[in-house]
Amino acid sequence: MEAVQSPIIPIIGDWIRETPGTISLGQGMVAYGPPPEAIEAIAPFLADPQAHRYGPVEGMPALVETLRQKLTTENRLDLDRTRIFVTAGGNLAFMNAVLAVADPGDEIILQTPFYFNHEMAVVMASCRPVTVETDKHYQLRVDAIRAAITSRTRAIVTITPNNPSGAVYEERDLRAVNALCAERGLYHITDEVYEYFTYDPAMHVSAGAAPGAAAHTISIYSLSKAYGFASWRIGYMVVPESLAVAVNKIQDTMLICAPHVSQAAAIGALRAGRAYCDRHVVTLAGVRARVLERLSAVGDLCEVPTAAGAFYCLLRIRTPMDAMTLAERLIREHRVATVPGTTFGLTDACYLRVSYGALAADTVDEGVGRLVGGLKSIVG
Repeated sequence: MEAVQSPIIPIIGDWIRETPGTISLGQGMVAYGPPPEAIEAIAPFLADPQAHRYGPVEGMPALVETLRQKLTTENRLDLDRTRIFVTAGGNLAFMNAVLAVADPGDEIILQTPFYFNHEMAVVMASCRPVTVETDKHYQLRVDAIRAAITSRTRAIVTITPNNPSGAVYEERDLRAVNALCAERGLYHITDEVYEYFTYDPAMHVSAGAAPGAAAHTISIYSLSKAYGFASWRIGYMVVPESLAVAVNKIQDTMLICAPHVSQAAAIGALRAGRAYCDRHVVTLAGVRARVLERLSAVGDLCEVPTAAGAFYCLLRIRTPMDAMTLAERLIREHRVATVPGTTFGLTDACYLRVSYGALAADTVDEGVGRLVGGLKSIVG
């Protein structure tokens, strides 16, 4: 456990609590809460005397069936040879996947920048994370991924839309990774938590929808972002039938079943459907535009890629200062929080991840204004 990096969000949270009035551009959350249908589903659930018992490991049948319909119509997955498991968030789904496919000492390929909890899970499972750099636009480099494969490789991980870069991976590259996995007997673990968060003209494509992908693709989703469900801890995963017994063992040991009250609320949220998130993404697109506009004022101090998905900007700061020091100074001296890029595996320069998902329209200018002013003061 000492080899596992410390989770950055609690560290940033401590600095924020020590600096009252800080505006957070750190943790990846949305500003809105669940749809009314989710709240309305709770009372009937509580009235059922059977509601408080353990349930199936894979999830409540009504929720699994609702997810089946969503995955078939929206993601176009072939579910004939796969199994759906409802999990306590996307992170548990990822841990289930790693434990199901890898033994201690095996290798899991991550793209840099990676999501820090993925890297932590791989190390926690006594496996080795093998990192492959993405290109200057944070897109996949399939040839580099191929070159990183060894006899101990068990899976290749992709995240699209991406955390922390906001990149939306090209369909051709996702299909190339799938083909590579089929060729080399590997699993493609695809994290699609931000599937609804794309901005014109980008479009999200599920890797598991490619022909023949069902046998070697593990697809991970979550309600945390799209439905404002972060504290409810509901995610889900689609796994090949060949992994169902392993995932069942793992989840039964760690969780038994996702909380039933949250599953009931999830059924209500999915009744509201994608349209609920889409309305908020329209608002978020305006926030994104304003953030990019304000950040352009410090173009001489940092590079600001125009991310096409999620709700992040990954800034490369032109400074010899390490990212952790800069992030702490921005909080303590300018009361604005970001996340240092080192936690995502970025060590060649100073990077900061800016999250604008939780910003209300009226706090955008103040929060980003503090960031701009802080960078000019500290770096400029």
